[in-house]
Amino acid sequence: MAFMEKPPAGKVLLDDTVPLTAQIEASQSLHSHTEYIIRVQRGVSAENSWQIVRRYSDFDLLNNSLQISTLSLPLPPKKLIGNMEREFIAERQKGLQAYLDVITTHHILSNCELVKKFLDPNSYSVNYTEIALQHVSMFFRSEPKWEVVEPLKDIGWRIRKKYFLMKIKNQPKERLVLSWADLGPDKYLSDKDLQYAVKLLSSCSHPYIYKITFATANESSALVIRPFSEKGTLKDLIYKAKPKDPFLKKYCNPKKIQGLELQQIKTYGRQILEVLKFLHEKGFPYGHLHSANVMLDGDTCKLLDLENSLLGLPSFYRSYFSQFRKINTLEGVDVHCFGHLLYEMTYGRPPDTIPVESFPPAPSVFVVSVLESILTCEAMKNGMPTVSRLLQMPLFSDVLLTNSEKPQFKIPTKLKEALKISKECIEKRLTEEQKLIHQHRRLTRAQSHHGSEEEKKKRKILARKKSKRSAYESGEEHSAKYSNSNNSGSGASSPLTSPSSPTPPSTAGIKFTASDLLPIPFNTLF
Repeated sequence: MAFMEKPPAGKVLLDDTVPLTAQIEASQSLHSHTEYIIRVQRGVSAENSWQIVRRYSDFDLLNNSLQISTLSLPLPPKKLIGNMEREFIAERQKGLQAYLDVITTHHILSNCELVKKFLDPNSYSVNYTEIALQHVSMFFRSEPKWEVVEPLKDIGWRIRKKYFLMKIKNQPKERLVLSWADLGPDKYLSDKDLQYAVKLLSSCSHPYIYKITFATANESSALVIRPFSEKGTLKDLIYKAKPKDPFLKKYCNPKKIQGLELQQIKTYGRQILEVLKFLHEKGFPYGHLHSANVMLDGDTCKLLDLENSLLGLPSFYRSYFSQFRKINTLEGVDVHCFGHLLYEMTYGRPPDTIPVESFPPAPSVFVVSVLESILTCEAMKNGMPTVSRLLQMPLFSDVLLTNSEKPQFKIPTKLKEALKISKECIEKRLTEEQKLIHQHRRLTRAQSHHGSEEEKKKRKILARKKSKRSAYESGEEHSAKYSNSNNSGSGASSPLTSPSSPTPPSTAGIKFTASDLLPIPFNTLF
C-alpha cells in the first residue's frame, strides 16, 4: 500500500495530556506596549519549564478564539488611555494570571490546541490538519473507491487526531468517518505487531463494539474508517449537541444540564460494563472510556476507538487518575473512567473535582452507591471494585440484555503475548508518573508546612531557646576559667593534682580586680 510510503518514523514521545501550568514572572514596558514574561511548566518537574513572552493583544486573540466554547472567561478588559501606568500594569498582570489559571485548569480548554500553542509554541508549531490531509491523500491513491466529502474540523479533543467525512464512490449516500492519528508515547508494540493488530480490529464482532470498516497502520501513524452516525455519541445525547460541531462548542458550556433517565443509566451502564469485561477477558488493553467514545445505535451503546491503546495514545482522563497510585492497571483505569461516565449520565455534567466529596440527589440510591465506590477519596485510597463486581451491584444486576449477537474477537497467541507486554509497559509508565507526582506532592506539603506562620513561630522559639542555652554554657565556661586561674595564683597544690601532672601555665603578672571574682548574676544567663 502506498499509504504514507516514507513518513517520519517513530512515535510522538510528548504526552499531550500532561498539564501545563503558567506563572507570570515579570512585566516589561516598551515604548508602546507591555510584555509579560511567563514561566510555563509541563508536569511536576521544574526542569521541564520554559519562558514565553506575551502581550495583552496575544491574550485577547486567544480569548477571541476560545469564544466558541461560550464560556465566560475572566480576561481583563481593554484600556486605551493610561494603559502604561505602573499601577494599571500591576493590576492587569493579576487579571491575566487569573485568566491563565482558569484556562490551564479547565479540563477541556487545557487540552485544546489553541491553549497548547499559546503556552508551548515550540511543541505545537505544525499544522496537524495539513499533515493529516497529506497522509490521507496518499492513502486514497491506493484505495480509490473512497473519497473525502469534507473535513470534520475539531470534532474530537485530541490535537494529533483528525477526522474526515467520507463516502464510497459507488454508494454515494452512505457516509463514513475516517480518523487519522499519530502514534503516541504509549506505543510499545513492534511495527509488525501493531500493523497486524490494527488490521485485526475490523474482524471484531460484539453487540457493544462499534464496527470498524477498515484500518491500517505504519511506523508513525494509523488510519481507521467507520460508519458515520447522525445520532452521534452518548456525550452528544447528554449535552444535546450536534455530532459535527467542534468539541469546544459541543461540550464546554451546555445550555441545559440534565441527566438521563434511570432506565437509560442502568441499561447503558450495563452494556458498557459487559464490553469492558469482554475486553479484559481477551487480554485486550483499552483505558479510553469516556462518553464521547461511546456511540449510540438506537438504544444500544457501542464502544469506540479500540485502536487508541494499540497506537499508544494517552487517555482523556489521564490527568485525573495519574494522581492516585492505587489506579495503576488498565483495568483500574477503565473502572475509574466508568465512574466519570456514570456521573455524567446521572447529572448531565462532569464532576467538579476528583475525588468527589458529596453527591447531589440522584434518581436512585443505587446510583450514588456505585459512584461512591469509584470516585470518593476512600475508593481512591482503599481500591475500587472490579468490572465483575460492578455488574453484580443492584444498579446493573437486574438489567435484561436482549441482544443475542455472539461476540467474536480471535487474537492469536503470539499477538496476545505482545499485547500483554505492551499493557505492562503502559502501566509501568503510568506508575512512574504517579510516583513523581506523589513525591512532588510530599515535597510541596513539606515546603508549605515549613513556610507556614505556625512553623515560623516554632522555629523562632527554638532559636531563642538555643540562644539562651548557648549563653548559659558560655557563662559556665567563663566562671570555670576564672576559678582555675584563681587556684593557680594561690600556689596551693590541688589534692587532685598528682606529682606527675603537667604544671599549669603561670599566672604571674596577671592582676585580678574584685569584680572579676564575683559570681555571675543568675538572671544574666537567661
